[in-house]
Amino acid sequence: MNKNPFLALVLGLIPGLGHLYLKKIGRFILYSGGALLLFSFAVFCVVELGERTIVFLPLFLLAVLWIINLLDLVITIINQTKKQEAGELINPSKESERFYIILLSIIPGLGHFQLGLMQRGLTFLVACTGIGSMIIFVALLTSQESFLIFLITLPVLWIYNFFDVVQQLQKKERGERLDDRTIFEEFEEHREQGKKNKTFASILAMFPGAGHMYLGLQRRGLQLMAAFLLSIYLLDLLRLSAFLFLVPIIWFYSFFDALQQTAKYGKERVHDEPIIDYFINHQRWIGIGLITLGGYYLLDQTVLPILNNYFATIFNIHLSELYYRYFQTSIVALLLIGGGFKLLLGNKENKGGTKE
Repeated sequence: MNKNPFLALVLGLIPGLGHLYLKKIGRFILYSGGALLLFSFAVFCVVELGERTIVFLPLFLLAVLWIINLLDLVITIINQTKKQEAGELINPSKESERFYIILLSIIPGLGHFQLGLMQRGLTFLVACTGIGSMIIFVALLTSQESFLIFLITLPVLWIYNFFDVVQQLQKKERGERLDDRTIFEEFEEHREQGKKNKTFASILAMFPGAGHMYLGLQRRGLQLMAAFLLSIYLLDLLRLSAFLFLVPIIWFYSFFDALQQTAKYGKERVHDEPIIDYFINHQRWIGIGLITLGGYYLLDQTVLPILNNYFATIFNIHLSELYYRYFQTSIVALLLIGGGFKLLLGNKENKGGTKE
């Protein structure tokens, strides 16, 4: 199979990828490994050692390695082009081609490029690099490491890319025609037919509530999404690290519930049943809770700092220390006790109604 010189040069912008495309495995390991080692050393100098002056040395060596990689790639492409014109290249066997395509699919999109599916491969390559870069950028910009949890979407896309390459390769071996269209065009085709894409729903299930909303289960998805996001926000706001176990519980429940609803879709009717019916029929209590939460946040961020400075200056009393040590703990304990009594009284009323 003839290689596309332009595609090899584009891939060569990342050290080693162009050589991997040209089946130069040794040079791929040399250039990509060297670049990764130098980049890791530069990050180590900045983060761990705090030496910003030393970091210029590995970055300079990385630039030199990048230039050598491009020059070597250009020479390799010229030599292979001459051999192709002279008819010296031997077509690889199906087994070696299959192995090489699967090897390329380790990097999202490259396996599709080898099969000639440029648009489909570009979709996977841009999606993985774009999502990963944006998540890291937002995490660094906001100084919130919690945003890095969304990097879990990358292995999902990688696995989907890998099996899609294998599926396209099997179609080619059966002699079927390969359609070079993006995955979004397939999703749009399902939407026009009035169907939901189960694969896309399973991917969306990685974020609580998103998969349910895609399947049309708006109320169920909204409750799960709100519970997940509010639990993270409130536990961080109230500094209740002891209850952080609730976050993975909500995530796993939402994920497996979305997979279950996806399996039912198309076979039987899925019902948009909310997780908790109580809040649907008692919106007044939701309003009271939101007002209380807003008042608490106003007290914590505005009123308390003013009063703390006033009392510290006049009475030498630090209200913030008393507030964070005793007040928050007391409020949370009273809420838990009140919720427990509410459940106990509710169970007694239900038992009384059953006896009657």
